[in-house]
Amino acid sequence: MGNDRKAEIEVSRLLNRQLATTFTMSTTTKKTGKTQRSAIADVVAREYTIHLHKRLHGVSFKKRAPKAIKEIKAFATKSMGTTDVRLDPQLNKKVWEAGIKGCPYRLRVRISRKRNDEEGATERLYSYVQAVNVKSAKGLQTALVEDA
Repeated sequence: MGNDRKAEIEVSRLLNRQLATTFTMSTTTKKTGKTQRSAIADVVAREYTIHLHKRLHGVSFKKRAPKAIKEIKAFATKSMGTTDVRLDPQLNKKVWEAGIKGCPYRLRVRISRKRNDEEGATERLYSYVQAVNVKSAKGLQTALVEDA
């Protein structure tokens, strides 16, 4: 009986080896459906409303305005996909208008993605963030701006 069992195990190993060679899973990478596109053609400007109040929740008073500036930069990086983000001085004044602890609850901004024409630029595109004057930033949707 011992020999029969050994023969049975050997047969099952051979069958498993044959099945493994005939029914292997594909090792090729799957396409994600995304196509590569040129970032240079993506010069665009959009208007966003940034809800600073929720981004500054729990931040101590003496760190609110600096944190707001960092959050605006992070928002621009995420929405435009550029690591080089430049802020307009008027936007900085708008954030700091009421002091270090009195940041606006919502801020309407225009973020423009532009070509970087500087000589030794590491990034091909940069984002420029400007403040937009509106009566109330509440309830406004993201809008594409035509003059880029």
